[in-house]
Amino acid sequence: MMNMLGYYLDLALRSFRASRGLSLLMILALGLGIGACMTTLTVFHVLGGDPIPGKSDRLFNVQLDAERSDPSFKPGDEPTLQLTRFDAEALLRAKKGKRQVMMTGAQTAVLPEDPALQPFIASARWTSADFFTMFDAPFLYGSGWDGAADQADARVVVISHSLNEKLFGGVNSVGREIRLREQGFRVVGVLKPWRPVPHYFDLTLGSYNLPAEVFAPISTSLRLNMGASGNFNCWGDLDGKNPRDLNVPCAWLQYWVELESASQAEDYRRYLQQYSEEQRRAGRFERPSNVRLRPVMDWLEQQQVLPNDVRLQVWLAFGFLLVCLTNTVGLLLAKSLRRSAEIGVRRALGATRRAIFQQFLVEAGVLGLIGGLLGLALAALGLWLVRLSPAPYARFAEMDWPMLALTLGLALLASLTAGLLPAWHAAGVSPARQLKTQ
Repeated sequence: MMNMLGYYLDLALRSFRASRGLSLLMILALGLGIGACMTTLTVFHVLGGDPIPGKSDRLFNVQLDAERSDPSFKPGDEPTLQLTRFDAEALLRAKKGKRQVMMTGAQTAVLPEDPALQPFIASARWTSADFFTMFDAPFLYGSGWDGAADQADARVVVISHSLNEKLFGGVNSVGREIRLREQGFRVVGVLKPWRPVPHYFDLTLGSYNLPAEVFAPISTSLRLNMGASGNFNCWGDLDGKNPRDLNVPCAWLQYWVELESASQAEDYRRYLQQYSEEQRRAGRFERPSNVRLRPVMDWLEQQQVLPNDVRLQVWLAFGFLLVCLTNTVGLLLAKSLRRSAEIGVRRALGATRRAIFQQFLVEAGVLGLIGGLLGLALAALGLWLVRLSPAPYARFAEMDWPMLALTLGLALLASLTAGLLPAWHAAGVSPARQLKTQ
C-alpha cells in the first residue's frame, strides 16, 4: 500500500512538472478560496464559539418583567434586560440555585501607593461571592471572598493580572492594600490572564470588552456608594432618589444562576413564575408573569452578539470557495484530457480503472495540501488585516490550533471533492481507442 502511494506521489510530481501552468492555476484557485473561507470562519469561530465550554448549559441568565403596564405593552414581549436591586437581592437570599450572582460593571479611581504612579481609572465589577467559581475565573494567587464577606460588607478585592503587574510588579499581593475612591481594600486574590470572548455575563458594557481589573463585593459598593456603569432602565418617578436604591423602579443588575440539570432548570423557572405572581399580588409587578431563563449560548443568540455582517461574510466566503472549486474541476478535467494518451498506455500495460482513479485522487490531494498551505498564509494575512480594522471584535481574530487543522483538512477535502469527476473521467478512458489514435 505504501509503495503504491509513493508511486502515485511520484507520478503526481511528474505531472506537476509537465504542466506547471495548470498546476499553479489550480493551487492559486484553491489557496484563494481556502484563505478567504478560513479568514471568515476563524472570525466566526472566535465570536460565535462557546465562551465557557463544558459549563455553558448550566449557567442561566435571569430576566423578570417588572416594568409598568403601558399602552405599548404586548403580552409575551421580551422583558427587561436586567433586574432591579429589590428583585436581585430577593433571589440571592432565596438561594434556589447551586450558585447565584448579582452584579454590575463600574469605573473606579485607583490611588496607587507608589508615588511614581499617578491615580487612574480602572474598570470594576461589583459582584456577589459566587462569581469566581460560577464563571471559572482562574486564580494566580489567593482566591475570591465568601458569602460571609458579602454579609459583612467587607472591604476585600480581587484584582486582575494586569493590575497586579502595574501596582505590585507581579508579585503575590494577597494581603496588600489598594485604595479605591479613597477607601482601603485588602487584596484577597489575583487572577491569571483571563479574557472570556464574548463578555457574555454582562453585555451592557460591550460584547467584546476585556474583563474588569477590580472585583469587589456589591454589598460593599452599595454601602460606600461607589457607583455603577452600564445600562439603567428606569420607569416611573424617582422623586430624586438614587436609581441604585433598594426600592427604586430601575433595572440595572445582571443576575445569573447555576443549575445542575434540566429538571432543576424547570424547577427554577417555576420558582421565578411564582415569585413574579407574588410580586404582582403585592402591587410591584403590573404585567403578567413573563420570565426568561436562558443558558449561555441561547442568551448570546437572543442578544444577537454575533454580528450579522460576520454571518454574511461566511456565506460569501463559502460561495467564493465553491467558485474556486468549480474552476479547479474544470482545470483538472482539462489536464486529464491532455493526458488521455498516457492513461491509455497505462491501461494497456495492465493498470486497472481503480488504479487510475486512485492516481488522480492522490494528485488532487497533493494539490489540495499545497493549496491549503497557501490558503493558510493568505488566511493569516486576512486575519492580520481584520485586526487592523476598527471593529470591537477585531483584536480577537487569531487562528488557534483547531482552526489551523481545519484549514488543512478543508483544503484536502475540497481538492479531493474537486478531483472526483476528473478522476472518474480518467478511469473511464478506453485504452484501445487511445492506442488507435497514436
